[in-house]
Amino acid sequence: MAAHPVDPKDIFASKAIARVMHNGEARYALLEKGGLKLYNGCVFSGAELSDICLDPAEAAFLAPTEPSKVVAVGLNYKAHAREMNHPLPEEPLIFLKPSTTVIGPGQAVIRPRNATRVDYEAELGIVISSLCSQVEPSRALEYVLGYTCLNDVTERNLQAKDIQFTRGKSFDTFCPLGPVITKGIEPGEVYLRALVDNEIRQDSHTSDLIFSVAQVVSFVSKVMTLLPGDVIATGTPAGVGPVVAGQEMTIEIEGVGRLKNPVIDA
Repeated sequence: MAAHPVDPKDIFASKAIARVMHNGEARYALLEKGGLKLYNGCVFSGAELSDICLDPAEAAFLAPTEPSKVVAVGLNYKAHAREMNHPLPEEPLIFLKPSTTVIGPGQAVIRPRNATRVDYEAELGIVISSLCSQVEPSRALEYVLGYTCLNDVTERNLQAKDIQFTRGKSFDTFCPLGPVITKGIEPGEVYLRALVDNEIRQDSHTSDLIFSVAQVVSFVSKVMTLLPGDVIATGTPAGVGPVVAGQEMTIEIEGVGRLKNPVIDA
């Protein structure tokens, strides 16, 4: 597991859950009042806070969850559907990203050999708190631990070439998550942006979502059982585009933080 420091200024949440390396062990931690307090155990199974406190500026951050799967929603922003010349979908279009795509803040996204176009996609990630199956929208948010920044990295030409999205979306390192998980936002009322080398490429608001967080969680739960720690990527707004080795991608979500990942070639 690769762990990296995170600038405290890149964490916007006043209260959040992080996952860090401490004495060679991955530990969950509560970020509150400018400090990190380690949990004993897993936050998905009744963890209790310990007496160990860390300075966030000196902590080594991991991806904030280890999902068994990442369920992604395609074409869930009105402007992105127009950008891709697709009609608005009548129900969520979902696909899977394997757990091996997941990396944390600061870890490099690796452009595959023979890749021709690798794109960033800024997305709000939903982190599931407990086993979730056959849930109605009215209760869906009860199964949400919180929200994180997610980059649905995509090999665009392979996505267009294949009948389904699996290959273009599933290369190792193609799902950066982090830096933290927070429940301190209203998911339908936040700004999100993607930047490449500090230049804004995507700039949108979750009010442009076609299907709300509650609708998405409910829909997915009626297709497959969601397990604690699983992640749902809610879709990307207009403005997707390519990156090359040597550039840095930043996904920024209001009330959550900034997720930064460099790009390298395989």
